[in-house]
Amino acid sequence: MGNIRILGTGSYVPPKVLTNFDLQAMGLDTTDEWIVKRTGVSERRIADPDVATSDLAYQASLRALEMAGLTAQDLDLIIVGTITPDTCCPSAANWLQAHLDAPQAASFDVTAACSGFIFGLNVAEQYLKNGVYRTILVVGAEVMSRTLNWKDRSTCILWGDGAGAAVLTAGDAGPEILSTHIHTDGANGRDLLMPGGGSKTTPISHESVDKGLHTLNMIEANASFRVAVRHFIESIREALDFNGLRVEDVSWFIPHQANLRMFQSIAKFLDVPMEQFYVTLNKYGNISSASCAIAFDEAVRDGSIRDGDLVCLPVFGGGLTWGSALVRWASV
Repeated sequence: MGNIRILGTGSYVPPKVLTNFDLQAMGLDTTDEWIVKRTGVSERRIADPDVATSDLAYQASLRALEMAGLTAQDLDLIIVGTITPDTCCPSAANWLQAHLDAPQAASFDVTAACSGFIFGLNVAEQYLKNGVYRTILVVGAEVMSRTLNWKDRSTCILWGDGAGAAVLTAGDAGPEILSTHIHTDGANGRDLLMPGGGSKTTPISHESVDKGLHTLNMIEANASFRVAVRHFIESIREALDFNGLRVEDVSWFIPHQANLRMFQSIAKFLDVPMEQFYVTLNKYGNISSASCAIAFDEAVRDGSIRDGDLVCLPVFGGGLTWGSALVRWASV
């Protein structure tokens, strides 16, 4: 059995752009300067009302399959990381399987908030290592705009919609996933959550909607910021230590696109230049499980990532969840 290889990557964001100036024009008590200073976000992409998570995932998947030189009929397993599936049942992965016309592939969702893509890679890694499947599609996809209270400037300014994907196999050539690492802290999951929609608040009622239980809530944002930075750094260290490597060996850090100030804090702690952080946050906002995957694909396609580069993908999300992947890039 060979090592875990990346055959292709892909991403997709909807065409509609929502700028900070648009938010201000909508009556939100904010300015472009305030949002950029606090978050680093200038604009984000918003899906049309008739577009679901699996639709975005489909477009990203087609791009990943094209790069891999494969068709959907070559897939054995489809994993979608998301907290905004088309429906609670079936899963977004099932809808994606249908869009791709890939009935031979098993499919399921992974729910790990902003860490979803890395959790999906970790699951795929286990299946490939034990030989159960040979070719796996992992997708991070979200329509976060449907989870927001557009009057709450502390949250609605952050998020956007989109999808990123990767096709994996076990082999002896091409970009290699050296390792993946995942962690959770359920006891502190209340700090970043969407409380409605589950068994605690069903059936959905006028009361639960009026209380804002079906929109994303962020509690103690400053504390969450500090916790996120700590876990980002821990995840990077864990991946490097596991592989006997140093921070100095890393060519690119492609983190979950949460907040520019987080990246600056991480860079300062690790004593690495911000130029080594690949950032898409400014143009897409935070797309939860999709953001890391989208940034990774863009870095591959624009030539930023080159043969021999060591790429670290650390993530942190609600739940609480965190983790990382370490990739050594090489031509297929």
